Amino acid sequence: MLTRLAHRLANRPRRVLIAAVAFLAVAVVAGTPVAGLLSAGNADDFVDPAAESLVTSQRLERALGRTLSPAVIVLVPTAGPVTGAAGRRKVQGVVDVLRDDRAVVRVDSVLDGEPKARSPAEQSSPLIARDRRATYVLAFLRTDVAQTAAGERISDELAGVPGVVVGGYAVAVPEVSDQVSEDLARAEMLAFPLLFLLSLVIFRGAVAALLPLFVGLLTIMGTFLGLRIVNEGLLLSIFALNLTIGLGLGLAIDYSLFVLSRYREEMEHLGPGRDALVRTLQTAGRTVVFSSLTVAAAMLSLLVFPARFLYSMGIAGAIAAVIAGIVALTALPALLYVLGDRVNALAPARLRHREVITERGFFYRLSRLVMRRPATIALVTAAVLIAAGLPFLRVEFTGVDASVLPDSSNAKIVDSALRNDFPPGPTSPLIVAVSAPRSSTSALADYAGRLAERDGVAGVAAPAYLGGQTWLVTLTPDRPALDDRSLKLVDSVRDGPAPGAVAVAGESARFVDQLSSFGGRLPLALALLGLTTLVILFAMTGSVVLPLKALLMNVLGLSAAFGLLVLIFQDGRLKGLLDYSSSGGLEVTQPIVLLAIAFGLSTDYGVFLLTRIKEARDAGASNDEAVAIGLQRTGRIVTAAALLLCIAIGAFATSQIVFVKQVGLGTAMAVMIDATIVRALLVPSLMKLLGERNWWAPGPLRRLHERLRFGDG
Repeated sequence: MLTRLAHRLANRPRRVLIAAVAFLAVAVVAGTPVAGLLSAGNADDFVDPAAESLVTSQRLERALGRTLSPAVIVLVPTAGPVTGAAGRRKVQGVVDVLRDDRAVVRVDSVLDGEPKARSPAEQSSPLIARDRRATYVLAFLRTDVAQTAAGERISDELAGVPGVVVGGYAVAVPEVSDQVSEDLARAEMLAFPLLFLLSLVIFRGAVAALLPLFVGLLTIMGTFLGLRIVNEGLLLSIFALNLTIGLGLGLAIDYSLFVLSRYREEMEHLGPGRDALVRTLQTAGRTVVFSSLTVAAAMLSLLVFPARFLYSMGIAGAIAAVIAGIVALTALPALLYVLGDRVNALAPARLRHREVITERGFFYRLSRLVMRRPATIALVTAAVLIAAGLPFLRVEFTGVDASVLPDSSNAKIVDSALRNDFPPGPTSPLIVAVSAPRSSTSALADYAGRLAERDGVAGVAAPAYLGGQTWLVTLTPDRPALDDRSLKLVDSVRDGPAPGAVAVAGESARFVDQLSSFGGRLPLALALLGLTTLVILFAMTGSVVLPLKALLMNVLGLSAAFGLLVLIFQDGRLKGLLDYSSSGGLEVTQPIVLLAIAFGLSTDYGVFLLTRIKEARDAGASNDEAVAIGLQRTGRIVTAAALLLCIAIGAFATSQIVFVKQVGLGTAMAVMIDATIVRALLVPSLMKLLGERNWWAPGPLRRLHERLRFGDG
């Protein structure tokens, strides 16, 4: 198949390039607007649509005609006490603005209940800051209006009031969307110039250095187009754009390196042209096929999770991997064929390239050194990786709220003030829906009284009958929504006795449901990830031992990256360098996303290395010699590819959204661990210990592999 493809590319290279340019033009025109069409990243993107909390919330909001929780929260600092005359006038001005807005249904403030405004009860109101010089006003919005537009409109109307800051999720959602766009622009501005300069050194020529950017541009724009097409039938999350750029550019660099380095190598023996192109696709092209399939399969494992954020990342990653592979097997070889020797043009004399394979270079000597004491090095290396991963055993998880935004955002300012300056309040209530007839007033009152006595409850509002045999009971937890005490309260309410069937909604319930959904589906995702990797690597190598060893090494490398993430983000290290505020845990979806991305990329480098080892072994080299030759022939390329990919996807460590920063830095660390410690030390030591057993497969599987000849030619 690859041989036929190479001949067709050689027959019509310019037609292929014209088609590629036409595709790019269509992708730019149709794909670029996708950023404005995706889900803007609200908290519901991170939870199962069938979760009790979400279904209950939607049902109650339809019955009420308004949001269950306050969509807009206005922080109002006052010069003197809030309950003073000047303070009340300022609060009243904010309340009037909110009540005049057509989207606002209900406004709660410290003024409610006048003329009891100065009663002792008010003195302990959760709406008043501990220093009594600030308060907040809550606005509940209609469910049939554009809530983010209302948040922006209210923010504009209150912009002239001194000190007032408008937050809440109606403000946070557009701030997240705007921040993602800023982060994308910043990442591109940082990554592209640096990538080109490093590519100039690594690819050893200006023309060659432009090739990965050419492949990357086609991949990213093609993925944007794919996302827009998918989004027409399945709403995707805006955070998929971050992954599209980082992973798309990273894979484009990897595949460009694989193909270009092999083409140059073949040119040294066969000269530029058809023969070199055919041989390149038969070897490096085969690697790209298996690599893109592996990365796509790893990303598609995220589809088992029903949360929009996760399946969006899976779809974006799979599309990027497939398109990067297609471009690297079509447009890039066609361009190499047209360029011929000119692929080495515009190279400074000191960087001028000759792809001469040095069989006794640094990586060859390193592998031989490692294989002299394989058991010791394997044990020490594994111990180091396990030690680095141990902090992950004490991981704490957190959810997505305004705290993920930068400190300068209005929603984050309001959120921080509520957490630090006020007693527990009604901003994140626990909503309890009880199915009972209207005549159950007395039973519901008794139930509300029992709820008020539970641990973790600061207050309970009087039950309200909504019709349709549904009662609404609102609890105010005495701790923040994601505190362990509040989360245990959710389970306590759900499991406790009640006058009817109970369903619980609210931020705390949503996070409990999120953990339950992810935990329940994670084993299936891991099984699919492991199974597809085993199948693809068996198809490439014909061995069942090497795929199992690859899984083991991926687990060790990933555990080390996870442990380092806990040390950095959960423990709050490097806050100054990375410019973030620690929430005391990792956002719960990030280990799952990182698992899929890093697992796919680690296997990507493993595929490249194993391909060259197998090639040397098939040529007659012994197991040890094949390992040394394979590591030598891939060492520089894998190191360079890992460095460039770390820049491409690690640029998102500059994101102002904490969990995007976690994915960017976590992926970069996982890739570097894999490309250095795992590939240079663990691979040769284990392959030495296993010897010829590396290539073992049961007779039936071996015969199947020989008969099907996966990927040959």
